[in-house]
Amino acid sequence: MARVALVTGGTRGLGAAIARDLKAAGHTVVVCDVVEEQLTKFKAETGVAGFKIDVSTFASVEAGVKTIESQVGPIDILVNNAGITRDGFLHKMDPVQQWQAVINVNLGSVFNTCRCLVPGMRDRGWGRIINISSMNGQRGQFGQTNYSAAKAGMLGLTRALAQEVANKGVTVNAVCPGFILTEMTGIMPADVLEAEVKKIPIGRIGHPDDIGYMVAFLASEEASFITGATMSVNGGQYMAA
Repeated sequence: MARVALVTGGTRGLGAAIARDLKAAGHTVVVCDVVEEQLTKFKAETGVAGFKIDVSTFASVEAGVKTIESQVGPIDILVNNAGITRDGFLHKMDPVQQWQAVINVNLGSVFNTCRCLVPGMRDRGWGRIINISSMNGQRGQFGQTNYSAAKAGMLGLTRALAQEVANKGVTVNAVCPGFILTEMTGIMPADVLEAEVKKIPIGRIGHPDDIGYMVAFLASEEASFITGATMSVNGGQYMAA
């Protein structure tokens, strides 16, 4: 059955792949971003409608959700993909521009979107929430205390919310990508990429569709018995217990 799916940060990289794969699965997909030009470009390329929303701000999410649902229909699938990095050593980290900014966008946004959409999912008796965390949220990463903390926080939120809504037909799961070839990683020097590949047992860097396919499955009817789970999609680079 086709559903309305919202992918945050859905115009580039992993978000764009997720949006395309959900659309290929037959869903009506909308994306949101803070950069209007990206939304316009993505719609021209894919036909996927975009809405300008600052997911780090509750008021912006609340208003954006109302607009989407009035124009497109009730949102039954939510993919929390929006994220930023502001790397640096903790002892030098700016409390606002590096720490709080990353927490607000990467973790605060998950509360904002879920708070706005969960009531409707509960009332309708069906919903899928997929939170895009990170391998670095599982293992930590040098120079990323802010990012790792936010992504680890997503995992705790996922498990807690999954328990709250399980009996309402709503599942909540997390996906932890490993090293994925995106615009950001694609400009890395060849020797650095080669070194990363050597750390991956499967022997290749991940493709954005590796994440998109997992998300599309978790959004499906067939995944109705999976909730509170963390899906590691990293080629075996980090095998969590």
